[in-house]
Amino acid sequence: MSQPHQPVAGGKPGSPLLKSLLPLIVDAGIPIASYYVLSDGFGLGTVAALGWSSVVPALRTVWGLVRSRAVNGLALLMLVVNVVGLATSVVAGDARLMMAKDSAVSSTVGIAILLSLRSRRPLMTAGLKPWVTKGSPAGNAAWDRLLASSERFRRAERRFSAIWGGALLTECVLKVIGAYTLPVHTMVWLGTVLTVVAILLAMVVAGGSSAEPMEKMIKAEIEREAGAASGAAGAAAAGASGAAVGSAG
Repeated sequence: MSQPHQPVAGGKPGSPLLKSLLPLIVDAGIPIASYYVLSDGFGLGTVAALGWSSVVPALRTVWGLVRSRAVNGLALLMLVVNVVGLATSVVAGDARLMMAKDSAVSSTVGIAILLSLRSRRPLMTAGLKPWVTKGSPAGNAAWDRLLASSERFRRAERRFSAIWGGALLTECVLKVIGAYTLPVHTMVWLGTVLTVVAILLAMVVAGGSSAEPMEKMIKAEIEREAGAASGAAGAAAAGASGAAVGSAG
């Protein structure tokens, strides 16, 4: 006979992961999706599409400053990317410059990610943490403990962002070189190929060298904490039993 389904502690299955991913979706996903919907779906020009897609990150940045007097790093990054895109769209006048300006997005994101390595929270951590911890309270707590106590864990976290930042910056350099050395009709499709390859390589390399080891460390930390809690509970129960025997004697 099959066992009845056990509810996940803390709410519906998957809800902690969705809650953890929500800031990433709002700060990065919505602005990017808005740009393509407005430009490709509604036929808006580059400047108009970038302008309207900047509304959400701008509001998120201001709201973070007003509410907690802290800068929302990912929302601010997307706002800067859009501003750079607007600026380069204004000066772009020929086909090669138009293709080269597209790399400004990758370069801005890549540089920002690399600069964030000197901060306490690298930019790519917003997307890394939910997948490593699975969005569970135990996983999040293990993450916080390891981040405070394990240099190996902190190195892996920084390495993840370093790989992504390096991949995006490399993609930018290759696109600029290609825009001015290869035929325009070649770069029309090659630019997309370079972007896809850069993202796939970053996913594979960063996942294997950083995300997977961190996931194993999180799992081991959860098991260690559970064992310690079980041992403490057993010791407390033994102590109470001994006290009861002594009292009865």
